[in-house]
Amino acid sequence: MSGDFKYRAFISYSHADNAWASWLHRALETYRVPKRLVGKPTPFGEVPARFSPIFRDRDELPTSTNLGEMLTQALQDSAFQIVICSPAAARSHWVNEEILAFKRLGREHRIFCLLVGGEPGSSLKPGKEHEECFPNALMYHMGAEGRLTDERCEPIAADVRPNKDGKADARLKLLAGMLGVGLDVLKQREAARRRRRLTLLLTGTTIGMVITSTLAATAWLARNEAERERARAQAEAETARQTTRFMVDLFKVSDPSEALGNRITAREILDKGAQRIETELADQPAIQATLMDTMGTVYTSLGLYGSAIPLMQQALETRRTLWGLQNAEVAQSLNHLGEALTLKSDYTEAERDLRQALAIRRQLHGDNSPEVAATLSSLSDVMSYRGEYAKGLPLIEEALKIRTALYGEKHPDFAKSIGDLGQNYGERGDFKTAEVHLRRALGLQRTLHPGVHPALAEAVNNLAWTLTNLNRHAEAEPLYREALAMKRKLLGDAHPDLAAALNNLAYAEEMRGDHAGAEGHYREALAMNRKLLGYEHPEIANTMNNLAFVLYAEGKHKEAISELRDALTMRRDLLGADHPDIASGASNLAYWLINERGFDEADRLLDEALRIRRKQLGPTHPSFAITLTVRANLLLATRRYAEAEVLSQQAQRILTPAFDGSQWQMAMAMNAQGAALTGLRRFPESEHLLLASQAGLKGSPLSGLEATGRARLVQLYQAWGRLSQARAYEAAQ
Repeated sequence: MSGDFKYRAFISYSHADNAWASWLHRALETYRVPKRLVGKPTPFGEVPARFSPIFRDRDELPTSTNLGEMLTQALQDSAFQIVICSPAAARSHWVNEEILAFKRLGREHRIFCLLVGGEPGSSLKPGKEHEECFPNALMYHMGAEGRLTDERCEPIAADVRPNKDGKADARLKLLAGMLGVGLDVLKQREAARRRRRLTLLLTGTTIGMVITSTLAATAWLARNEAERERARAQAEAETARQTTRFMVDLFKVSDPSEALGNRITAREILDKGAQRIETELADQPAIQATLMDTMGTVYTSLGLYGSAIPLMQQALETRRTLWGLQNAEVAQSLNHLGEALTLKSDYTEAERDLRQALAIRRQLHGDNSPEVAATLSSLSDVMSYRGEYAKGLPLIEEALKIRTALYGEKHPDFAKSIGDLGQNYGERGDFKTAEVHLRRALGLQRTLHPGVHPALAEAVNNLAWTLTNLNRHAEAEPLYREALAMKRKLLGDAHPDLAAALNNLAYAEEMRGDHAGAEGHYREALAMNRKLLGYEHPEIANTMNNLAFVLYAEGKHKEAISELRDALTMRRDLLGADHPDIASGASNLAYWLINERGFDEADRLLDEALRIRRKQLGPTHPSFAITLTVRANLLLATRRYAEAEVLSQQAQRILTPAFDGSQWQMAMAMNAQGAALTGLRRFPESEHLLLASQAGLKGSPLSGLEATGRARLVQLYQAWGRLSQARAYEAAQ
């Protein structure tokens, strides 16, 4: 453990915030660190596989003036302190004492905060002192004598207050700081996991979903009713007839010239259908609600949550008005809406809707019904996205128990629950146990669906994912290709599942240096998503961004810059002005433009990136420092050496708590300072920094950074008059 500490962290909190402390404790201890980071050296020691154990006292503190031996010892044994900040914490004598005790250990730089209520700095505003959320000991630096000074400090904080970071990002911010890694690295893993989970959830073709929903409605409507419900049955039969007719008409093309391109897309058909539902069926609310719910699930399968969710919400309200709360179709609407909200990352709302659906289904169908099992499975997905894997496990186990009792062990739903169980173990980092369950699930799917089947393709893909995490790439790659081949046969030329599979394969190829293969698969995924989603969609922008990096690595610099510029423009249009993805794209594009001497555009992009990162992450975040380093490179390219030195030094001060000189972020900043010192003709200092940074530059994901570092050594020795050394490094280029 880092520094031989017994605990990774000590959570300090007021007992009024016990619920937040419980959540944070679970969220940190259940997090699985990305495998590629485990064992990596940082200023805090090697990166662990799991961030545990965490110390959290569960009992009220004794009424004495001392912390007590147990808590004092626990603070000494903890590598970090996390303070849950709220007005209650600000007023807590014991929270303040714990902070003082930890600072007196010389670990002030190891204190992190989680804001759950109140307002920082309110103690300085007359009349608002009661809103202060930072304890006094947190707001001031500790002096050498073990007493607080008058110098205020800015605590490093994640923020779960309304409209701030949210639980998922707050957890990642805290972990990034305490693990000593960049936030972007952890967020990339979460994005990759989300793409994988999206692939699991989105099965079946768009038209297939429509037909399935229609047939299910028709079958339900065709059941024999008792004589006393004959009138209702006749009305429902009419609903089924009109629903089927509407669906058939929806896919009739009356005027192909109205299509946006040479071929009419599913998106165009769906948009026209949604408009017709609003206008043509207003006097038939039952049919309207059925079609809105069905259309919503189709939009969800295309990743168009902004179109899906309003339709589903309207269907839900209509059904509640018609039939009240305790109704099977109301539960269906709640379930579909919860699944869409999960994919949109609105986890609180998703959990609320799914729990309502679960309660209704338990009451209507009993605890051991297929409907209950399905909602339990959807609810476990919410827990997975939140990283609350331990909370998801009992939901999966209950669904598995229900399905075992209903169907036995030779049924697709049983096989799905076994696969869900394997996924849960994998998400908790136990890939060996995950492999056992996922191999069983795959064996069942091969027996149930010999040949080609969507469930079989997913089972193959899931096992490949686990083997990849076990570093058994030779076993995993044939499975990925098998799953992709099946999806091509099943889904035809274009489907979100297929595009997601292509993206994942392309990323794997990129990581092992097969840039040509990666480019081909990224381009195929891009063309596919454009066919499905049009030319403006976040997934389109993500694929364009990924493709740009492969192109740059291949030396196609102008094409890469154009692709990244277009992706950035699309993100601005779709995500708003302050989204973190915009800052990343702007910073990366600026770095490339500097090498192409596009200085004016690079300057504007860096202003944008720094503004967003200052607002979203704060001026002491590593990502902010990396963008400062990029600006230092711009200043170097325009011969403003003194300013470049100042910025590169500032970047290093920010990066020092998280990185040592062997990591590429710190090495990049050191190298920029060395180049600035060459320009200022301070050659010995420059040589020290440039040489010290060379090893770290080798680990950079940025194409050309290592070559730039060597070129700067050549420039140094030429300017210094040491021509033999210059020639030696020139020969190594």
